[in-house]
Amino acid sequence: MTKAGKFIVVEGLEGAGKSSAMATIRNWLQQQQLTVVCTREPGGTPLAEKLRTLVKQVDDTELLAPETELLLMYAARVQLLTNVIRPALANGNWVLADRHDMSSRAYQGGGRQLDEQLINNLRQTVLGSTRPDLTLYLDIDPAIGLSRAAERGELDRIEQEQLAFFIRTRQKYQQIAATEPDIVTIDAAMPLAEVQQAIVAALNRHLLGGLHG
Repeated sequence: MTKAGKFIVVEGLEGAGKSSAMATIRNWLQQQQLTVVCTREPGGTPLAEKLRTLVKQVDDTELLAPETELLLMYAARVQLLTNVIRPALANGNWVLADRHDMSSRAYQGGGRQLDEQLINNLRQTVLGSTRPDLTLYLDIDPAIGLSRAAERGELDRIEQEQLAFFIRTRQKYQQIAATEPDIVTIDAAMPLAEVQQAIVAALNRHLLGGLHG
């Protein structure tokens, strides 16, 4: 019987350094001789990538309602879970995701201030029993993160939100991270080398024993 893989998620605001964190984690997993499937949200399947475009593109002709944004996120998520994440885990592969459900709780719940019960109902319907084994939340001051994001080029629809939106989103991220034991907060304002060291330390602490136990 194939031993199920583990599910690791990287979370954080724009400019928090998720791409660098993903590379650090992927290298660590490969050093453990594990097969890694990398994905992102929204996206990760052909249909989910189309939904990602709908969510992120700037459209001056029609306002995207917050509830529509939320439903598009969960539509993309259920496609990814059904077609990529759950099959990979069942086959013994490890899944490394750039964003997952915590993003919806923070961005749509905190930033958009949507009803928490609505989000919880969607979470239960879409996620079922599938939960990350470890989430690394890269915490950064929104002003710093947005400045970093702007240096990368043109901002997408969500990145163009007001600073207050990202402050609310960060507060929700921090609130969730403080109450759930499988979430590790990393200070993303540290120099890159220190962030990488903190990530590796978290992986060693939370996952290494299970690999060799």
